[in-house]
Amino acid sequence: MTISVDPVAFTVGPVSIRWYGIFIALAVIWIVIWMVWQKKRGVNLTYDTIFTGFLVGIPSGVIISRLLHVLDNIVVAKLHPELAAAGQVFDYTQDPIKILGGEGLTAYGAVLGAALGVWIYCRITKLDMGYVIHTLAPAIISAQAIGRIGCTLNGCCYGIACNLPWCVEYTNPDSVGFGAGVVHPTQIYEIIFNLIVFGVLWKLMSKVRPDGTLFLIYLALYSAWRVGIDFIRPGSPFLFDLHQAQVIGIIVLVITIPVLVRRMLRARKKIPLQQEVEVS
Repeated sequence: MTISVDPVAFTVGPVSIRWYGIFIALAVIWIVIWMVWQKKRGVNLTYDTIFTGFLVGIPSGVIISRLLHVLDNIVVAKLHPELAAAGQVFDYTQDPIKILGGEGLTAYGAVLGAALGVWIYCRITKLDMGYVIHTLAPAIISAQAIGRIGCTLNGCCYGIACNLPWCVEYTNPDSVGFGAGVVHPTQIYEIIFNLIVFGVLWKLMSKVRPDGTLFLIYLALYSAWRVGIDFIRPGSPFLFDLHQAQVIGIIVLVITIPVLVRRMLRARKKIPLQQEVEVS
């Protein structure tokens, strides 16, 4: 299959609006719609709380996402100067001003950064963080599926070379993937995976407790996915010949799996939530 879509949807004067940016915006809008819908279904959050939370979470997500991208490039450039010389990575320490602009974000950074912003907001306003992220979890994974549509059209985040019938080739010269040859459509793989996880989280939303467990399940499932899928995605070695996303994924799994197991054991023992909080 070939993808010949121009990654630039339209231009406004000198500004080019790419499909990637459009679908990222749609993903954010979807999360807002989801939370408003949950409010109408009885979620105990005010509209002011929802919208203020997004005003905090979105910029923090963008900032951390950008910083992780910059860190990835700096580390790889220092460990593998030949990759920097070939232009595959950029050593931002040589031109720090470029940290503030240009392309380059990470999915993990967006999620973890937004979570950090929401956590700070919850601490300041005395909101129950577990309750908020429990409600958000299905929206986040489905928003990531929307974002990956933008990646598909942009030609980024593709996989390694393959010869399977469903593999793709980017033929538009302006596409990020132009010249990569026939590759695994890892963006489409992730769209399918994310939608499956969305269905799982949707089914579990009213069944798993205490609040926050659903977000931990999301983190564990997505982290396991990223560790695996990055083996068929080209990228620069960050640590132990693993990509940055794989290293972060392993760290997240090491943290989330024990917490989930502990919560499951406590749930089986039917320890009341108040008692669980006291034990913690």
